[in-house]
Amino acid sequence: MAYKTIIEDDIDILVAGAGLGGTGAAFEARYWGKDKKIVIAEKANIDRSGAVAQGLYAINCYMGTRWGENNPEDHVRYARMDLMGMVREDLAFDMARHVDSTVHQFEEWGLPLMKDPKTGNYMREGRWQIMIHGESYKPIVAEAAKKSADKVFNRVCVTHLLMDDGKENRVAGAVGFNVRTGNYHVFKSRTVICGAGGASNIFKPRSVGEGAGRVWYAPWSSGSAYGLMIEAGAKMTQMENRIVLARFKDGYGPVGAYFLHLKTYTQNGLGEEYESKWFPALTEMVGKEYLDTEGQHLSHKPIPTCLRNHAFISEVNAGRGPIHMVTMEAFQDPHLEEIGWHNFLGMTVGQAVLWAATDVDPKYENPELTTSEPYVMGSHATGCGAWCSGPEDVSPDEYYWGYNRMTTVEGLFGAGDAVGGTPHAFSSGSFTEGRLAAKAACKYIDDGKAEGIRVSEKQIADLKEKIYKPLETYKVYSNEIVGGSVNPNFINPRQGLDRLQKLMDEYCGGFGVNYMTNEKLLQIGLKKIKMLEEDMEKIAASDIHELLRAWELNHRVRTSESVFQHTLFRKETRWPGYYYRGDAMKLDDQNWHVLTVSHRDRKTGEYTMEKAPLYHLVGDE
Repeated sequence: MAYKTIIEDDIDILVAGAGLGGTGAAFEARYWGKDKKIVIAEKANIDRSGAVAQGLYAINCYMGTRWGENNPEDHVRYARMDLMGMVREDLAFDMARHVDSTVHQFEEWGLPLMKDPKTGNYMREGRWQIMIHGESYKPIVAEAAKKSADKVFNRVCVTHLLMDDGKENRVAGAVGFNVRTGNYHVFKSRTVICGAGGASNIFKPRSVGEGAGRVWYAPWSSGSAYGLMIEAGAKMTQMENRIVLARFKDGYGPVGAYFLHLKTYTQNGLGEEYESKWFPALTEMVGKEYLDTEGQHLSHKPIPTCLRNHAFISEVNAGRGPIHMVTMEAFQDPHLEEIGWHNFLGMTVGQAVLWAATDVDPKYENPELTTSEPYVMGSHATGCGAWCSGPEDVSPDEYYWGYNRMTTVEGLFGAGDAVGGTPHAFSSGSFTEGRLAAKAACKYIDDGKAEGIRVSEKQIADLKEKIYKPLETYKVYSNEIVGGSVNPNFINPRQGLDRLQKLMDEYCGGFGVNYMTNEKLLQIGLKKIKMLEEDMEKIAASDIHELLRAWELNHRVRTSESVFQHTLFRKETRWPGYYYRGDAMKLDDQNWHVLTVSHRDRKTGEYTMEKAPLYHLVGDE
């Protein structure tokens, strides 16, 4: 079937992905570019897309500077400690100094923020979190973006970035297809802001069968932010820094509100406190800068998340599981019980349904926790993403090349998961990064840097053929299926995903091997992922939905290859509890107090790895 080609030309700013980062970009672009053409391309529907699609019970990044609660420097110190030092402090500071204005905008637009009736301040869940009634968080924010953009293309999956045929290493737009009609969409644009989302489902998930889609974060986050940028030749940073989360078992319900607001705590299967017993050995592993022998930071800061994970994992491996969240005490208070349920009904309905279906009442039974499979998502509590320029007034020379949040590809900007080195941004920080990227993109255009872009008909035609090839492969070979979905001539997207998740789990440190890997395993994994990439040339799609799954898999494979390369390069265990290098089990600040940066050659596919200096721009308290 020949699908219609729809060409959208003369765009100034194309926003690829309309989660919180993308919506922030569209909104701010209109302010700085009143006469500019702004177009959004979103794989799902802008009203319910991205990480906060089904709601959120808290905004996890808010300084409260106007009330004297925190300042941006405080947040940089917090993120730096939680990431064991590995933060782009210029980017983190830049986000933190602007994030409060973003939250105030959300309130103006109608987002219900809970307030302390005595002080009028936003109600805190923790030092950085404020509580909201957030079931409609995304539709409220999306409305502002829709009013700002000239056009919003829903149901268009962006698969590739267009490159300028007139100038090396400059972006020229993007292409993709409509996931309902199959139409081919060509977006010719002077700049692109990538907010396409990080990667879930690249590691084998704990939930299988009917529960396979029940993962933490967004199951539709297919690594497209990374896949698009890596293919375009953008440098990436900290792609080894995946995250593993403690979550309520099987439903993946978040634990933050329970710890922070309900003041719950954890016990092992024997009803004992267990974390502190693992801290002395951990101190030997990571050093006293991050943890002292009594299990407290020398600066009395919260213990890094990965180290808490390590205690959890170690206790279970010692045979004293399962780990329980002690809810029975808090739930005796009717108000706290109500908050406990609302926490899930407002953002993770599946957890409430699972408890009801399995006869778990947290008022009378302490529910189980587990550690998740790893995720690669830069806007949450991890530092992975593109190597981006920072702001001129803060960034050292090595971190600045002209335009805030611009990648090493000219005219290509990042927001949210796409930007490396800015952990603990969450939803409000992602929106803020979108705003910062949009302001810089407008200036890039106004400075004349986007003049003379050319996109050849050949590039457009070649990408069209490539995108629809899985449909053609199925059409040609579908009559040779030998049983079920087995065919000697092709694999389908589900088979490819199963294969990717198995090799990531076993060779790159998934939950199935207790997050353990080493150089030999990583080398084998890279060989296997190269073979999978070769077989991806023969992936088949029986319909448009499978074509979507095929390109999501392509982005996941490209992301996974980058994760392998970075994990192999960093020869230390920087984040015990997220993953372990069994051949280098200690944190090594002497050799690895640096950021890792990779570049994949667009033509050859070869990787170049380098160390980048890690500057601590914010002093200790």
